[in-house]
Amino acid sequence: MKPSNCCIEDVPLNAFHRKLTLRSGGGSFVDGYVLSIIGIAMLQMSAALQLTEFWQGMIAASALIGVFFGGFFGGFLTDRLGRKKVYFIGPLLFIVCSLAQLWVDSAPALFLCRFVIGLAVGIEYPVATALLVEFLPRKYRGPRLAALTILWFAGAAFAYIVGNTLINLGGDDAWRYVLASAAAIGLGLLLLRLGTPESPRWLLSKGRAAEAEQVIKGVYGPQFSLANLPEQAELACTTLWGLLVSGYAKRLVFVTLFWSCSIIPVFAVYAFAPKVLEALHLKGDWAAFGSIAITLLFVIGCIFASQLINVMGRRSMLIHSFLWSGLALLLLGLFPDGNELLVLALFGAYALFIGGAQVLQLVYPNELFPTEIRAVAVGIGTSLSRVGAAVGTYLVPLSLQGIGIGHTMYVAAAVTLVGLVAAWAMAPETRSLSLRDAAALGN
Repeated sequence: MKPSNCCIEDVPLNAFHRKLTLRSGGGSFVDGYVLSIIGIAMLQMSAALQLTEFWQGMIAASALIGVFFGGFFGGFLTDRLGRKKVYFIGPLLFIVCSLAQLWVDSAPALFLCRFVIGLAVGIEYPVATALLVEFLPRKYRGPRLAALTILWFAGAAFAYIVGNTLINLGGDDAWRYVLASAAAIGLGLLLLRLGTPESPRWLLSKGRAAEAEQVIKGVYGPQFSLANLPEQAELACTTLWGLLVSGYAKRLVFVTLFWSCSIIPVFAVYAFAPKVLEALHLKGDWAAFGSIAITLLFVIGCIFASQLINVMGRRSMLIHSFLWSGLALLLLGLFPDGNELLVLALFGAYALFIGGAQVLQLVYPNELFPTEIRAVAVGIGTSLSRVGAAVGTYLVPLSLQGIGIGHTMYVAAAVTLVGLVAAWAMAPETRSLSLRDAAALGN
């Protein structure tokens, strides 16, 4: 068969790419599910285990603590052992630890289960996104990675549906079945991922050229070879210190800054939407309608952003996302006593416009770093952004009580402004670039 001279980043989207999107996107779906399901079980679970307020808080935060460590650990393992091996760690941990919650009889045991589930979530971010981006054609990188954020919200919504159904149908131990239900989704994800090949880019970075060529031929056809895979030269050092001194420190700072600034207000608003809306004088049906509407607009904003990411470009989308969402938060601070429609309109505008920054959380980190350190960089971004999210979420009720809703919105707007400044000063444009060129420091 005649050799192909087409770069594999320019091939049409094929069945393998679609299936790999489901395999990696399934991880985001499970992440949204397991991180949201605890809130549904909390009331019944607290009564059954006689949890103190301390343990309620610790168990609620346990998964986020696990994500912090899992991001670092998962990034290191993914770059050291390969994408394929680590790809199955998350689903296995989801299954085992979700089922273990059927028999927990103490707060420390439940904390441990939730912590390990958080580890699995943290591991998923670097491995699932790195494997996906290293196979996708450049035209589809942005939209397909952006779709993973949408699937996270879908998983969270599904958790509410399943969790509330089980609580209503079950007895006093229904909370156990609610928490264990994630095992079924984890099993489905594990089976879906069977047969996934190793990344040829990672194989090539380890000097395993023959294996890389075999994968390329299996995925793209016998007419393709390593000659169709543009790849950067191997880095001299692939440790965290090597990442910093090799010139990628600025990019790591940018990723951590924009990721944290985009996620802190979102976590705070999403976790305390009813409380925030009540402080803005929305009560009863208005508060219930507002909570649902804000959640839907988060999803709609992410969907719009995923469709526009190749049209606007990464840099422009990030700047506009921070600018207009920050303006909405600023106006909420200026008009905390506005009428119901104004408050809902401004909150809705924030939820809609922040979608651009949300979807870029998985796009930028995977494009800005070379194969040897891609997963480590994504893992670090995942871990450090969750620190800010956890602190911000913890401070929301204290802020509402201490400085009031108006000043709380000013603080949220200030965080968004930091993200805007970081985007303006440091965000590169990677649209239409090959993965090698997007990761090059000269870009």
